[in-house]
Amino acid sequence: MYAPKKPYFYGTGRRKSSVARVRLIPGSGVITINKRDIDDYFGLDTLKLVVRQPFGVTNTIGKFDIVCTVTGGGVSGQAGAIRHGVARALLQVSDEYRPLLKKAGLLTRDPRMKERKKYGLKAARRASQFSKR
Repeated sequence: MYAPKKPYFYGTGRRKSSVARVRLIPGSGVITINKRDIDDYFGLDTLKLVVRQPFGVTNTIGKFDIVCTVTGGGVSGQAGAIRHGVARALLQVSDEYRPLLKKAGLLTRDPRMKERKKYGLKAARRASQFSKR
């Protein structure tokens, strides 16, 4: 059976079309996304705050290193997916975090997705101009 080099806590997060596989390793608070530092990966400070939000709620800032891979979507969706994955991984650390994370709304999967394109239209709802006669 496979045994990891270091014990870690795992969580999968999703947002829009982004999927993040998050590993929390007890450490000093280093965040690595797709083998890059968080400062290199996300340019906006608001996205960095979104990723760190579950640690602020549970008062565990600087106690865990994050190593995650995220695919699909844009930067905002990816940040939301990482946040969702971190919150789920924190549940494996301790069940006492569940009410805090639940009240902050970090465990709920955001169901909003892009609406599909309909036939006869240019996009989901965008119709051709001057179609009336």
